[in-house]
Amino acid sequence: MSQSTGTGEVGFDELAVLKLLALDGARRGEVKVSCGDLADRLDASNQTASRRLQALEDAGLVERDLVNDGQWVAITDDGERTLEREYEDYRRIFEDAGELDLVGTVTSGMGEGRHYISLPGYMRQFEEKLGYEPYLGTLNVDLSQESQRARSALDAMSGVRIEGWEDEERTYGPATCYHATVENADGGSFSPVHVIVPDRTHHDESQVEVIAPEKLREELGLLDDDEVTVRVEEQ
Repeated sequence: MSQSTGTGEVGFDELAVLKLLALDGARRGEVKVSCGDLADRLDASNQTASRRLQALEDAGLVERDLVNDGQWVAITDDGERTLEREYEDYRRIFEDAGELDLVGTVTSGMGEGRHYISLPGYMRQFEEKLGYEPYLGTLNVDLSQESQRARSALDAMSGVRIEGWEDEERTYGPATCYHATVENADGGSFSPVHVIVPDRTHHDESQVEVIAPEKLREELGLLDDDEVTVRVEEQ
């Protein structure tokens, strides 16, 4: 299994190096690294250690500054997200996690959700695969810092695939929907809802979009900046 990020590709061998760098502190800033020391810890040759570092740099997971007696290495944001995905995989193995709580505050979107949800190629699949016709609009939630880190666990959970499609004008991309419940600060809840994650999205990992058969703001009495918990449940 390999993972493509940036311009390169990394596999388990490179991920092992990334883990060692993080243990040395490269997640928090630059650390001094020598290929000889790294090779000893990997039980590999200097050339192999150097190649793996180069692969991580090519993939955009680390940044390096070469100096006479070694190199300074720092893990990038993409590298940190890669480690978070690995962590969530192991967390699910050892904790048997069947759900994921994402906490954040309600925010106003740009209105794009209403348009895309209403498109027939998506609406037909929502009705067939999710069992309901979504309200024309999404609930947008800005995640807390802790939930931003935890969000990568979605990649390891099973979801409902919404296939891409095209009409005479353009092509529309695929997405994955994850079964969830939304809870407000007063203990009220609404289910079923789905966190929808397009394969290509303008949102970063600091936000999630939720679709539901009803308008969640009205059902749960939500206003901008109200805190909610989106509980994603393994199906």
